[in-house]
Parts: sequence; structure tokens; C-alpha cells
Amino acid sequence: MSRRQELNQIYKEIKIEAGVYQIRNTKNGKIWVAGTNNLKTINGKRFELQMGTSYNKQLQQEWKEYGDDAFVFEILETIEPKQDPFYDLKDAVSKREAYWIERLEPFGEKGYNVVKK
Repeated sequence: MSRRQELNQIYKEIKIEAGVYQIRNTKNGKIWVAGTNNLKTINGKRFELQMGTSYNKQLQQEWKEYGDDAFVFEILETIEPKQDPFYDLKDAVSKREAYWIERLEPFGEKGYNVVKK
């Protein structure tokens, strides 16, 4: 097996976890809650903020103001996919994200999320 094939096989065997996470500002307690089909994308969100390209302008502004040391990334829940062929992981993630947003209310003075209409 070539090195490329070996790396490809390793990549296929990596377990991808879906879930809901928060980015918490340790200076003022504000949070941003988001769901994802792959929790490894949290690193991409950190990179976005470090590069100044986050679409969440308020979070980006405070990241710039307080620095990346003021923020922690925390997993709120992991979601185990079901073996059912009709199971919709994206829908499950969306529902759990909505649950956590409703529970934590990360709006206004408490967070960076925007109320969806």
C-alpha cells in the first residue's frame, strides 16, 4: 500500500462527530452557540476569527478587542448518528442547536446569536 493510500484509509476511519458547541467570552460572559455536522470544524471557526473574516460582526469585534485568549470553545453536546437510512443528521443537529439556543438565550447582552424570525 502506498503512503497516499495509507493516509486515505486513515482519513476514512476517522470518526466524525456532530454536535453543538459554544464560543464563550471569558471577559463578559457572552456566548455564541452553533451546531455542526463535524465538530472538527471548530478549528475553522477559530481560524476565521483569527483572520478577521467571521460573518458574526459583534463576535469578531470583541475577538479583536479582547484577543483570542479571552475566548474558550466548549462542546455542549455530541450527537451520535443513527444507523437508520432515513435518519437526517443535519435535521438532528439543527434541532439540538435550537434546543441549546432556547435554553441559553445567547442574545443581546448574553450573547452573539441573532433571534431568528
